Amino acid sequence: MNLALFDLDHTILPLDSDHEWGNFLADTGAIDAEAFRKSNDEWYAAYEAGTLDPVAYLEFALGILAAFPRDRLDAWHEKFMAEVIHPALKQAPGAQALVQKHLDAGDLVAIVTATNGFVTAPIAKVFNVEHLIAAQPEMRADGSLTGKLIGIPTYADGKVIHTKAWLEKMGKTLADFERSYFYSDSQNDIPLMSLVTDPVATNPNARLKAHALAHGWPILNIFDAPSHD
Repeated sequence: MNLALFDLDHTILPLDSDHEWGNFLADTGAIDAEAFRKSNDEWYAAYEAGTLDPVAYLEFALGILAAFPRDRLDAWHEKFMAEVIHPALKQAPGAQALVQKHLDAGDLVAIVTATNGFVTAPIAKVFNVEHLIAAQPEMRADGSLTGKLIGIPTYADGKVIHTKAWLEKMGKTLADFERSYFYSDSQNDIPLMSLVTDPVATNPNARLKAHALAHGWPILNIFDAPSHD
């Protein structure tokens, strides 16, 4: 059995789920659209530049979720999946086929994303992926969100820490797999990509593409259009 790890946004999903979720909330009128979009775009630009403060961002994103009851959030998310995520995936059949190839081979498959688990858990289910390593929001007993993050963010070096901890719970390490893959589009994931046997720069942005070329990593493009740099 091999190990196959996938980043989510712009890797197997042809958009940024966190960014689009924010835009979706703004479109519903639930939040101040103009002010939110300005902040959301600034956070996204920082992520792409590799200068994001992940804790500050997650506190911003989770703080918005904490303002609403869980049943309303779930209803919105169901609509978000129908109107944003499913149409996007229909335009990227190669992404689902790639994940399914590893599942069919009997590999241990996980999505490892910096986006929080509330936004990404339903997306992982669409890919038939059981294991999701994501930023975990703190929840109350009734399922509502407090706006706080549990532990450290699943971002950059944090993905290494969380992936190793996840494997340790199963009594495994990266070394236990003959081959370990990590597919990602971003230079933010170089720390984890550098530890697997088969890093794959997938729809890479400019920084990751340059790194991949310099280190002889394969480059894979699975979307009709390239992801944003």
